[in-house]
Amino acid sequence: MNKCRRFLLIVFLLPVILLTLTSVLWAAEPVKLGEINPLSGYLAKHGWEIHQGILYAVEEVNARGGLAGHRVELLSRDDRSSPEVAVNQAQELLYREKVVGLLGGYVDSLVGPISQLAARHRVPYVASASLQSALTRQWRNPYFFRVSKLEGIVEPLCQFISQTLKPQRVAILYMATPGSTEFATEVAGRLRRAGAALPLMEKFRPGARDFSVFLLKVKEAKADVLISGGFFPDNLILVRQMRERPVGLKAFIAPWGVAYPSFIEEMGPASEGLLGLCAWNPGVTMPGTEKESQAFVQGFRHRFGVEPNTTTMHGYTSARALLAALEKVLQKKEPLTGATICRELAGLDLLLPMERLKFDAYGDPMYYQQVVVQIQQRKMVVVYPPARATGRVQYPWDF
Repeated sequence: MNKCRRFLLIVFLLPVILLTLTSVLWAAEPVKLGEINPLSGYLAKHGWEIHQGILYAVEEVNARGGLAGHRVELLSRDDRSSPEVAVNQAQELLYREKVVGLLGGYVDSLVGPISQLAARHRVPYVASASLQSALTRQWRNPYFFRVSKLEGIVEPLCQFISQTLKPQRVAILYMATPGSTEFATEVAGRLRRAGAALPLMEKFRPGARDFSVFLLKVKEAKADVLISGGFFPDNLILVRQMRERPVGLKAFIAPWGVAYPSFIEEMGPASEGLLGLCAWNPGVTMPGTEKESQAFVQGFRHRFGVEPNTTTMHGYTSARALLAALEKVLQKKEPLTGATICRELAGLDLLLPMERLKFDAYGDPMYYQQVVVQIQQRKMVVVYPPARATGRVQYPWDF
């Protein structure tokens, strides 16, 4: 009888004990992080993708008990694809909310001003999608880190074009943003040194709705390959117009906006043969991270009801880096200051689905390297580098 009473007492008290322990756990002061992304405006699609990746990483940490007993509170802000708004949102997070770290960012016209503000406040900023070399090499900022870099795109792209496609004449279209402009300049220089002629390089402003005149110039220039430095909406328009009026191209390649399941779905058969680059996608992951990558895909689908993509993974990776650094500081029972967090960020060495993440002395990722993919039968097939290839490139193609 006494045993029965004790059992019933335990059953009755167990939920109370668990509730009390949970309350004690979350009684610790939360760790406040700020996130600034273009959630509306021209860049909203990619801003939401980064946001979902960051949010998923934060929810993962909180689901396992937080960081050393501290719940992570993510404060998300919309920069509306505007540098001025991005600065205002960053000031609000730094002055009023007193966040200990910043995340997010898409294109360097938005990332750059935030990085400078973060430096003045001595708050670490781990950018999710940043490329402009001046942000780390020209303006030394010990509080700025990022999970991507331009070299990780330019090098595999130029090697693939010069070694595999071997075109005689290349045309380049690029956007009037710091990252896209630097990308076009770097690619043009490398291809010229490899012996290719570049009869056409043209810049366009964000939000352009018609590329028909440019495509006429491509045809007149008799280009073999067209490289587009535009984003998802730009490449949708460009490819549609190119399909309507072929210009004699043998290959079309775009580092941004093409290697997305949503691009393939929207373009349908018109996406066949297009070339793009990505750092990660479902089925395209760092060797040795296949199980972790698959678990991420399944969990993400369940949480958001959509397929994750390479931009999502950039957001997730940046959050994983900052969260890992914060946890190391808390485990050492040190205060969360810019100095302690940056020290741990500088010492990270993580194997993640997108990359082995280790920062160099400038805050750039040491091992970030994208792969070249081609859309074949509505699937992304890795065609370069050879060590990671899952198929052979189909070339030439008639565009």
